[in-house]
Amino acid sequence: MDFQNRAGGKTGTGGVASAADAGVDRRERLRQLALETIDLQKDPYFMRNHIGTYECKLCLTLHNNEGSYLAHTQGKKHQSNLARRAAKEASEQPFLPAPQTAKVEHKKFVKIGRPGYKVTRERDPGTGQHALLFQIDYPEIADGVVPRHRLMSSFEQKIHPPDKRWQYLLFAAEPYETIAFKIPSREVDRSEKFWTMWNNDTKQFFLQAAFKIDRHEDSHQQNQQQYY
Repeated sequence: MDFQNRAGGKTGTGGVASAADAGVDRRERLRQLALETIDLQKDPYFMRNHIGTYECKLCLTLHNNEGSYLAHTQGKKHQSNLARRAAKEASEQPFLPAPQTAKVEHKKFVKIGRPGYKVTRERDPGTGQHALLFQIDYPEIADGVVPRHRLMSSFEQKIHPPDKRWQYLLFAAEPYETIAFKIPSREVDRSEKFWTMWNNDTKQFFLQAAFKIDRHEDSHQQNQQQYY
């Protein structure tokens, strides 16, 4: 665009362009840039009609050239219609079922009965604590299985009527049935006096549980020592 004869311009400098002329020049440069970077042939809404103008099939608008159409695609109307079309297609698309997570198959064992056991009552001569030593025999235990144990309150089990005086110590190891021992409902000493050991060679599981001395039992032992 030739601006050299504009008022206020110096010879050879190109002159001062008006706002309208600058706007036309800017739009032309943007159109050329858009044509170089955007392939209109891949636009599904771009169409050239029989009279040589261009149409937007999404917004049903007419445009004299490609630049006008490109400017339209950046406008609010076209962008809003694109958003509505995307939302409509998403709502009409059937929901696909969620992929199923891989299920972990639990190993099933045929129960072969109860294991053999031996319970020994013990007493620490130094502290006077009572303890129980359990020996459970698992000669036919499954490969890779280590016996497990846990304490259960009388109110948790469903076999006997609940009795707060007792609790249960359970032992489990496949393929044997789970066995339980009814022991006094006293606090177990969780120090080094509570220990477990699994002998993989002899297939025997050992557990020792010592009970803490309550105040009543402690005073009773003191009275016995004073008596003797």
